[in-house]
Amino acid sequence: MTAFPDLLAMLSVLDSGARTREDILTGPAFPTPHGRSFGGQVLGQAIAAAGTTVADDRLLHSMHGYFLRPGESEERMTFEVARLHDGRSFSTRRVQAYQDGEVLMSMISSFQEDDPGLEHQEPVSLDGLPEPESLPSVWEKYGHLSGSGRASWILGRPFDFRYLESDVVLDVAERVSRQRVWMRSRDTFEATHLLQCAALAFASDYLLLEPIARRHGIPWATPGMRAASLDHAMWFHRPFRVDDWLLYELDSPTSQGGRGLAHGRFYDREGRLVASVSQESMIRLPDAG
Repeated sequence: MTAFPDLLAMLSVLDSGARTREDILTGPAFPTPHGRSFGGQVLGQAIAAAGTTVADDRLLHSMHGYFLRPGESEERMTFEVARLHDGRSFSTRRVQAYQDGEVLMSMISSFQEDDPGLEHQEPVSLDGLPEPESLPSVWEKYGHLSGSGRASWILGRPFDFRYLESDVVLDVAERVSRQRVWMRSRDTFEATHLLQCAALAFASDYLLLEPIARRHGIPWATPGMRAASLDHAMWFHRPFRVDDWLLYELDSPTSQGGRGLAHGRFYDREGRLVASVSQESMIRLPDAG
């Protein structure tokens, strides 16, 4: 049976002891079948690194990152945190992820003290949706493929994804540019708000390519398909826990030039919008050169 990685350990960052004008931390490796570091983990570790330099009463509310180079999944990541600004209510940090002296990812994140003010949300009703417990897990559907190296990437994720529509693992039944997925961490995740955000950023990156691929009838099993995240932006609106079920609603309004744009929204079971995400990805197929 495929082993599930420890989510908290995968997001842990350590002070390296090095001292420059910036704070230097390191994070553990996450081996992947294709050998490239997984962008979601890099984002999660970068968020955790940024948070080590911010007062506990300032909560992460947004992050914007660019992936510049692929990384090696077998190697640890080094994070350089620049304390760009600490104001009366907000703190801003820049985090750069390195391997072998090369910048792989650059992220700006913003933190804010709790501040009362205007609040609204477009009403969303989850009435009538299948309960997550009633839907099959990816493991229940594809566990018989656990001996395959590529299948381990789908089956060994530290999150439980349950599709309201069909999944796109082996084929695409519905060629539409939207999908809904219930998700939560596989294990109980007792952690701070910062690490809940880091874990959600980690999870979000697994599925953002899917509404683009779904629209074009491209399953994950397509031979020779190559894909990569180009950038990633998230906004954290309300408190949540990643070990509680969240509805992840995704759509893709456009693709062009080998790039596709996807948006996602996370709702808790009461219909509260807890976070939003946007990402542009690159997808290349063998017959596209």
